[in-house]
Amino acid sequence: MAKRPDVDSAVKEGRRERKRRQTRERIESAALRLFLERGFEATTIEDITEAADVSKRSFFDYFPSKEEVVAAWQDGFARELIGAVAAQPEDASVVDVIEAAVNSALRTAVADPQSLALAALIHNTPTLQARDQLKYAKLEKKLADALSARGSGGEEERLRFGMLAAAVVTMLRIGSERWMRSPQDISVEQFARNLFDELWAALADLGKQAQRHT
Repeated sequence: MAKRPDVDSAVKEGRRERKRRQTRERIESAALRLFLERGFEATTIEDITEAADVSKRSFFDYFPSKEEVVAAWQDGFARELIGAVAAQPEDASVVDVIEAAVNSALRTAVADPQSLALAALIHNTPTLQARDQLKYAKLEKKLADALSARGSGGEEERLRFGMLAAAVVTMLRIGSERWMRSPQDISVEQFARNLFDELWAALADLGKQAQRHT
């Protein structure tokens, strides 16, 4: 009987990709656990490879550095946020889309017991703090693109969504810093609600001031 190379190769490719994903997840999980137990600087790549039962070469196949492991974990929030933007009803207002998407992503983040501990680790590690700013720049672009994908595609609209994304991501950055300085005794949903109230009020006030100057 003749073989079906296309089908066979597709199955093998699927298995290879699954194995690669599982290896990557094992490395990431081991690294994050060690970072929390020992500290980021005190954890070596050799520590990670031993805990994940992989070679040093395998580590570098997936992550160029220890910092990239943390960055990969942070990218999970962006994926959740962008996915939540796309999942909102087509007729929802842009404000409702943004608020619902941010709340959804935050709920997913805090559902992971490691999330707040890793956020504190990043906040208290100078090497990771510098890298953390890149996360917000990437998140801003992804959010702007996700909002634009829901719109008409006009250049003026893209500009407005870009400015709105910048404001929302800045709100998230400031909110994160505020929480790290003084953890709030409220739910993450209420904390986000307070941040949005401040953001929309600030933008509305600036709009009124701008109108008085026209």
